[in-house]
Amino acid sequence: MIDSSGSFVGGQPSGSYAMYGELQPLGGGDPIPLLKTTLLLGRRESADIVLRFPNVSGSHCELSLVDGYWYVKDLGSSNGTKVNGTRVSEQRLEPGDTLSVAKHEYEVSYEPAQLGATAAPAERRAANDLFSRSLLETAGLQSRRPADAKPDSRRPRR
Repeated sequence: MIDSSGSFVGGQPSGSYAMYGELQPLGGGDPIPLLKTTLLLGRRESADIVLRFPNVSGSHCELSLVDGYWYVKDLGSSNGTKVNGTRVSEQRLEPGDTLSVAKHEYEVSYEPAQLGATAAPAERRAANDLFSRSLLETAGLQSRRPADAKPDSRRPRR
């Protein structure tokens, strides 16, 4: 297990570990290596990466490596997870992105090509884009009206 300073809890690791990237604390500190393809970040000692800060939730967020790209998923934390300053529930992390866990910021560092990425991933709709469509559009009951289209003039507006 790794703590927030990047130190191995319980001594040095035994055996060889693959490194899938790292989180570099902004403002200084040792990088935190990403040693597994799924990592739980939180304040609890059972987390893969323990962040010993009172504003970090016990199980704050999860990092997962999918097709050569890291993704972050907030696990219902109290103080949120942000990518490049925007609060997210789930988001792909690009190399160089800033990941904020509560108010603690880390630069995400990895190379997708070395992790098996062969092409740019299909775009996922960001959680913060959820409200860009109406419920009827989301349900497939109404098509999106072009921005330059005028409202239907047959019915009077109220």
